[in-house]
Amino acid sequence: MRIGLFRMLSLMVPVFIVRRPHCLVLLALAVLAGVRPAAAFGTHEKLVFDLTWTGIKAGTATQEITTDGNETRIVSIARSADWISVFFPVEDRIETVLTGNSPSRIGLPTLYHLKIREGNHRRDKEVRFEHAKGVAHYKDNLNGDRRVIPISPSTIDTLSSFYFVRTLKMEVGKSIFLTILDNMKVWNVEVQVLRKEKIKTKLGSFDTIVIKPLMQSEGIMDRKGDMYIWLTDDHRLLPVKMKTKVKVGSITATLVGGVYQKQ
Repeated sequence: MRIGLFRMLSLMVPVFIVRRPHCLVLLALAVLAGVRPAAAFGTHEKLVFDLTWTGIKAGTATQEITTDGNETRIVSIARSADWISVFFPVEDRIETVLTGNSPSRIGLPTLYHLKIREGNHRRDKEVRFEHAKGVAHYKDNLNGDRRVIPISPSTIDTLSSFYFVRTLKMEVGKSIFLTILDNMKVWNVEVQVLRKEKIKTKLGSFDTIVIKPLMQSEGIMDRKGDMYIWLTDDHRLLPVKMKTKVKVGSITATLVGGVYQKQ
């Protein structure tokens, strides 16, 4: 499995989750029965995270979602701290545009664009979704590679999957299954709902639900351990902490600020 040092958030989720591959999405109608109102996001939510590597500040990341009429836009940006940028600069930007927003879901993606720089590693690709035709159009902006990929009607991308999972009801001991397009393949994804746990961060104490995405993602760092995400145990399902092991040590993303619904 592979995951970018600073792309754990799009992760997340993502921000997300899979059996062996990575990300998440919706497996289908069985999941839709448990959908919550997407009002937890409001019309604008911006989350700011500190990224630490074995306890040392390594960078910052933001995830922002805005809604304008029938269109929802999500942008995830991650940057390395100055001391890391000297020898390993990181500048990652992922954006997805969704349409068809309704009270019960955030819509389906029409465009997904990933542009990353991690040291000497670069990616620049985009995917245009045509759900009515059951296909997605992939384009690599660096080498010109183009492909047409068959998709199911409910397929979503890796970034929007993180927000979609936050619209679902969660029950400890039960898994959520989704469907995602990533790395030019459609994956069935499992998100395990493990337990409830109280944690403390710089923002205060939170009652949380701990989920475990089974995933991998593009990037240059090998992920050596499981990934865990702490979501507030309320209608917001706000991600306050994420953690995963990498080849050396572990990476933690902790929510430190932003614009979001208060309890």
